[in-house]
Amino acid sequence: MALLLCSCPVLAVNAWNYQRETDVVNNQTYSTAMSPMPRRDLYDELKLEVVCRNQQLQVDLTADNLIASQGSQFDISYQIDQTPPVGLQMTTFPDSKRKGYTDTDAQTLIKAMLAGKESIFLKVLTMTRKELAGSIPLAGASEVLQKVVSDCAAGAAIAAADPHPKPLETAADYDFKTFQQDFNKLSVGQQRQLLGRIKQLLEDMR
Repeated sequence: MALLLCSCPVLAVNAWNYQRETDVVNNQTYSTAMSPMPRRDLYDELKLEVVCRNQQLQVDLTADNLIASQGSQFDISYQIDQTPPVGLQMTTFPDSKRKGYTDTDAQTLIKAMLAGKESIFLKVLTMTRKELAGSIPLAGASEVLQKVVSDCAAGAAIAAADPHPKPLETAADYDFKTFQQDFNKLSVGQQRQLLGRIKQLLEDMR
């Protein structure tokens, strides 16, 4: 088991928290923005973590209930304040049925949270077709999220996103021709980064 050294303040239960840890085995440093838990009397116990690992941003979601089998994709949607819900897919970790992650949509989700004022409402569709839901407050989230983003981008913080994200889409709404048009609008560096993420996604789906 990897040994981690933590240099962080005592965590507040009902607030967003920043944590920085060092794996002394490989001398790698990880930083994390951890969300408060939703109210247990109103919602399921869902928790978000924004992680900077190996200079890559990742968003993790943890539930107290089973989500999907290990290494499997599952659907979630998020709604920032009163904006329309947005859908994406996450993948459970190889050793967990209750925790999933996304790196392909991490920046989009982080930008949306930075643009939010009140809360992010999450819905998770489990392998039994049960729907888990939780509302996580965004008060105090911006400063903590920017710390992790800055750690991952060597001080270059992500700008707040358009506060009106696109509505929930299905795969049929986005075809290969549209992808090519969007791809050609990117810089060479962004194209390489996207192709790397697509390659990783395809490997994860095998």
